[in-house]
Amino acid sequence: MKAKIKNDFIDLSKPLDISIPLRGDASNVNAWYVEPPIITPHVDGDFVGKVSEGASTNFNRIQFSPHAHGTHTECVGHITKDFHSVNQRLKHYFFLAEVITIAPEKYQDDFVISRKQLQYALGNKKREALVIRTLPNLKDKLAKHYSNTNPPYLLEQAAEYLVTKGVEHLLIDLPSVDKEKDGGALLAHHAFWNTQGKVRYSATITEFVFVPNAIKDGKYFLNLQMAPFENDASPSRPVLYNIED
Repeated sequence: MKAKIKNDFIDLSKPLDISIPLRGDASNVNAWYVEPPIITPHVDGDFVGKVSEGASTNFNRIQFSPHAHGTHTECVGHITKDFHSVNQRLKHYFFLAEVITIAPEKYQDDFVISRKQLQYALGNKKREALVIRTLPNLKDKLAKHYSNTNPPYLLEQAAEYLVTKGVEHLLIDLPSVDKEKDGGALLAHHAFWNTQGKVRYSATITEFVFVPNAIKDGKYFLNLQMAPFENDASPSRPVLYNIED
Protein backbone atom coordinates (compact mmCIF):
# COMPACT_ATOMS: atom_id res chain seq x y z
CA MET A 1 0.00 0.00 0.00
CA LYS A 2 1.27 3.46 -0.89
CA ALA A 3 0.08 6.94 0.05
CA LYS A 4 0.83 10.05 -1.96
CA ILE A 5 1.84 13.38 -0.46
CA LYS A 6 2.24 16.07 -3.13
CA ASN A 7 4.81 14.52 -5.48
CA ASP A 8 6.10 11.90 -3.04
CA PHE A 9 4.90 8.36 -2.35
CA ILE A 10 4.94 6.79 1.11
CA ASP A 11 5.38 3.02 1.19
CA LEU A 12 3.03 2.03 4.02
CA SER A 13 3.74 -1.67 3.54
CA LYS A 14 7.25 -1.38 5.01
CA PRO A 15 7.07 0.24 8.48
CA LEU A 16 10.32 0.93 10.30
CA ASP A 17 9.53 0.67 14.00
CA ILE A 18 12.02 2.64 16.14
CA SER A 19 10.45 1.92 19.53
CA ILE A 20 11.86 -0.28 22.28
CA PRO A 21 9.46 -2.98 23.51
CA LEU A 22 8.70 -3.20 27.21
CA ARG A 23 9.47 -6.43 29.04
CA GLY A 24 8.55 -7.27 32.62
CA ASP A 25 11.98 -8.18 33.92
CA ALA A 26 15.53 -6.92 34.44
CA SER A 27 16.38 -7.35 30.75
CA ASN A 28 14.28 -4.27 30.02
CA VAL A 29 16.01 -0.96 29.30
CA ASN A 30 16.21 1.13 32.47
CA ALA A 31 17.10 4.58 33.79
CA TRP A 32 16.53 6.96 36.70
CA TYR A 33 17.37 4.51 39.49
CA VAL A 34 14.06 2.64 39.47
CA GLU A 35 13.24 -1.06 39.62
CA PRO A 36 12.51 -3.02 36.43
CA PRO A 37 8.95 -3.01 35.11
CA ILE A 38 6.66 -5.76 36.38
CA ILE A 39 4.21 -7.80 34.31
CA THR A 40 2.43 -10.39 36.43
CA PRO A 41 -0.92 -12.22 36.41
CA HIS A 42 -3.65 -10.57 38.45
CA VAL A 43 -4.39 -12.54 41.61
CA ASP A 44 -7.72 -12.37 43.44
CA GLY A 45 -8.22 -15.08 46.03
CA ASP A 46 -7.97 -18.41 44.22
CA PHE A 47 -8.03 -16.71 40.82
CA VAL A 48 -4.71 -16.37 39.00
CA GLY A 49 -4.99 -14.65 35.63
CA LYS A 50 -3.00 -17.19 33.67
CA VAL A 51 -4.42 -19.82 31.32
CA SER A 52 -1.58 -22.23 32.07
CA GLU A 53 -2.66 -22.14 35.72
CA GLY A 54 -6.32 -22.83 35.05
CA ALA A 55 -7.79 -19.43 34.20
CA SER A 56 -9.88 -18.90 31.06
CA THR A 57 -7.81 -15.84 30.10
CA ASN A 58 -4.39 -14.33 30.58
CA PHE A 59 -5.06 -11.24 32.69
CA ASN A 60 -1.90 -9.33 33.59
CA ARG A 61 -1.14 -6.32 35.71
CA ILE A 62 1.63 -4.02 34.45
CA GLN A 63 3.70 -1.66 36.58
CA PHE A 64 6.22 0.64 34.91
CA SER A 65 7.43 4.22 34.55
CA PRO A 66 7.13 5.77 31.07
CA HIS A 67 10.23 7.91 31.63
CA ALA A 68 12.42 5.06 32.85
CA HIS A 69 11.34 1.93 31.02
CA GLY A 70 11.27 2.50 27.29
CA THR A 71 10.20 4.62 24.37
CA HIS A 72 7.99 7.45 25.56
CA THR A 73 6.72 10.79 24.32
CA GLU A 74 6.43 13.74 26.67
CA CYS A 75 5.05 17.27 26.56
CA VAL A 76 5.91 20.47 28.42
CA GLY A 77 3.92 19.13 31.39
CA HIS A 78 7.01 17.12 32.24
CA ILE A 79 8.66 20.24 33.67
CA THR A 80 5.80 22.58 34.63
CA LYS A 81 3.95 23.18 37.89
CA ASP A 82 0.65 23.18 36.02
CA PHE A 83 -0.56 19.84 34.69
CA HIS A 84 -0.38 19.30 30.95
CA SER A 85 -1.27 15.96 29.39
CA VAL A 86 0.65 14.77 26.35
CA ASN A 87 -2.57 13.07 25.28
CA GLN A 88 -4.20 16.49 24.98
CA ARG A 89 -1.20 18.29 23.48
CA LEU A 90 -0.32 15.85 20.69
CA LYS A 91 -3.22 16.01 18.25
CA HIS A 92 -1.48 15.24 14.94
CA TYR A 93 0.44 12.05 14.31
CA PHE A 94 2.10 12.27 10.89
CA PHE A 95 5.19 14.39 10.23
CA LEU A 96 7.98 14.90 7.76
CA ALA A 97 11.07 13.75 9.64
CA GLU A 98 14.83 13.70 9.21
CA VAL A 99 17.02 10.93 10.63
CA ILE A 100 20.54 12.03 11.50
CA THR A 101 23.46 10.19 13.10
CA ILE A 102 25.75 11.99 15.53
CA ALA A 103 28.80 10.93 17.49
CA PRO A 104 28.56 12.95 20.74
CA GLU A 105 31.64 15.10 21.29
CA LYS A 106 33.68 15.64 24.44
CA TYR A 107 32.64 18.63 26.54
CA GLN A 108 34.26 19.04 29.96
CA ASP A 109 33.64 15.67 31.66
CA ASP A 110 30.70 14.75 29.43
CA PHE A 111 29.80 13.74 25.90
CA VAL A 112 27.26 16.04 24.28
CA ILE A 113 25.39 16.92 21.10
CA SER A 114 26.25 20.47 20.13
CA ARG A 115 24.60 23.16 18.06
CA LYS A 116 27.41 22.94 15.52
CA GLN A 117 26.84 19.22 15.02
CA LEU A 118 23.11 19.76 14.42
CA GLN A 119 23.77 22.62 12.03
CA TYR A 120 26.10 20.43 10.00
CA ALA A 121 23.66 17.50 9.93
CA LEU A 122 20.56 19.51 9.06
CA GLY A 123 21.94 22.21 6.79
CA ASN A 124 19.06 24.02 5.07
CA LYS A 125 16.54 21.21 5.62
CA LYS A 126 13.22 22.12 7.19
CA ARG A 127 11.58 19.28 9.08
CA GLU A 128 8.69 18.97 11.53
CA ALA A 129 10.42 16.11 13.34
CA LEU A 130 14.02 15.15 13.98
CA VAL A 131 15.26 11.68 14.90
CA ILE A 132 18.75 11.60 16.43
CA ARG A 133 20.71 8.34 16.39
CA THR A 134 23.88 8.48 18.48
CA LEU A 135 27.10 6.55 18.01
CA PRO A 136 28.07 3.95 18.92
CA ASN A 137 24.76 2.39 17.92
CA LEU A 138 24.80 -1.12 19.35
CA LYS A 139 21.91 -3.43 20.11
CA ASP A 140 22.71 -3.20 23.81
CA LYS A 141 20.65 0.02 23.74
CA LEU A 142 17.60 -2.27 23.80
CA ALA A 143 18.44 -3.51 27.29
CA LYS A 144 20.97 -1.06 28.70
CA HIS A 145 20.77 0.14 32.31
CA TYR A 146 21.64 3.86 32.24
CA SER A 147 21.47 4.82 35.90
CA ASN A 148 24.70 6.41 37.13
CA THR A 149 26.36 6.20 33.68
CA ASN A 150 26.16 9.91 32.72
CA PRO A 151 24.86 9.34 29.17
CA PRO A 152 25.37 11.93 26.40
CA TYR A 153 22.87 14.80 26.19
CA LEU A 154 21.99 17.95 24.24
CA LEU A 155 23.56 21.27 25.09
CA GLU A 156 21.10 24.08 25.72
CA GLN A 157 22.25 25.90 22.58
CA ALA A 158 21.57 22.79 20.52
CA ALA A 159 17.96 22.67 21.72
CA GLU A 160 17.58 26.39 21.04
CA TYR A 161 18.81 25.83 17.49
CA LEU A 162 16.14 23.19 16.87
CA VAL A 163 13.50 25.70 17.92
CA THR A 164 14.81 28.22 15.37
CA LYS A 165 14.67 25.45 12.74
CA GLY A 166 11.01 24.85 13.47
CA VAL A 167 11.46 21.29 14.77
CA GLU A 168 8.28 20.47 16.71
CA HIS A 169 9.00 16.85 17.56
CA LEU A 170 12.40 15.68 18.76
CA LEU A 171 13.19 11.97 19.01
CA ILE A 172 16.44 10.66 20.49
CA ASP A 173 17.91 7.28 21.43
CA LEU A 174 19.00 8.37 24.90
CA PRO A 175 17.12 8.33 28.23
CA SER A 176 16.99 12.13 28.26
CA VAL A 177 17.90 15.21 26.24
CA ASP A 178 19.48 16.55 29.44
CA LYS A 179 22.38 15.58 31.66
CA GLU A 180 21.61 12.76 34.08
CA LYS A 181 22.56 14.78 37.16
CA ASP A 182 22.22 18.51 36.56
CA GLY A 183 20.62 19.67 39.80
CA GLY A 184 17.20 19.89 38.15
CA ALA A 185 18.25 22.53 35.59
CA LEU A 186 16.88 20.58 32.57
CA LEU A 187 18.27 23.23 30.23
CA ALA A 188 17.55 21.42 26.97
CA HIS A 189 13.98 20.59 27.98
CA HIS A 190 13.29 24.20 28.91
CA ALA A 191 14.93 25.51 25.76
CA PHE A 192 13.06 23.15 23.44
CA TRP A 193 9.68 24.01 24.96
CA ASN A 194 10.65 27.69 25.28
CA THR A 195 9.34 27.91 28.82
CA GLN A 196 10.75 31.42 29.30
CA GLY A 197 8.87 32.78 26.29
CA LYS A 198 5.92 31.69 24.19
CA VAL A 199 5.60 28.11 25.40
CA ARG A 200 5.54 25.49 22.64
CA TYR A 201 2.66 23.46 24.02
CA SER A 202 2.28 21.28 20.91
CA ALA A 203 5.97 20.31 20.80
CA THR A 204 7.02 16.89 22.04
CA ILE A 205 10.19 15.07 23.03
CA THR A 206 10.43 11.32 22.51
CA GLU A 207 13.24 9.54 24.35
CA PHE A 208 14.55 5.97 24.34
CA VAL A 209 14.03 5.26 20.65
CA PHE A 210 16.27 2.77 18.86
CA VAL A 211 17.18 3.37 15.21
CA PRO A 212 18.72 0.24 13.66
CA ASN A 213 21.82 0.78 11.55
CA ALA A 214 19.94 -0.49 8.50
CA ILE A 215 17.89 2.72 8.54
CA LYS A 216 19.87 5.29 6.57
CA ASP A 217 20.10 8.96 7.42
CA GLY A 218 17.66 11.05 5.44
CA LYS A 219 14.04 12.06 4.97
CA TYR A 220 11.17 9.88 6.22
CA PHE A 221 7.47 10.02 6.96
CA LEU A 222 6.93 9.63 10.71
CA ASN A 223 3.86 8.21 12.40
CA LEU A 224 4.12 9.14 16.08
CA GLN A 225 1.60 7.12 18.05
CA MET A 226 1.28 6.67 21.79
CA ALA A 227 -1.01 5.15 24.39
CA PRO A 228 -3.74 7.65 25.37
CA PHE A 229 -2.62 8.24 28.96
CA GLU A 230 -3.65 11.51 30.61
CA ASN A 231 -0.13 12.12 31.86
CA ASP A 232 2.85 14.33 31.08
CA ALA A 233 4.37 11.36 29.21
CA SER A 234 3.10 8.18 27.63
CA PRO A 235 4.67 5.04 26.17
CA SER A 236 4.85 5.51 22.41
CA ARG A 237 5.60 3.76 19.14
CA PRO A 238 7.21 6.00 16.52
CA VAL A 239 7.24 4.37 13.08
CA LEU A 240 9.16 5.63 10.04
CA TYR A 241 8.19 5.12 6.40
CA ASN A 242 10.38 5.50 3.35
CA ILE A 243 9.55 8.33 0.98
CA GLU A 244 9.79 7.69 -2.74
CA ASP A 245 10.27 10.77 -4.92
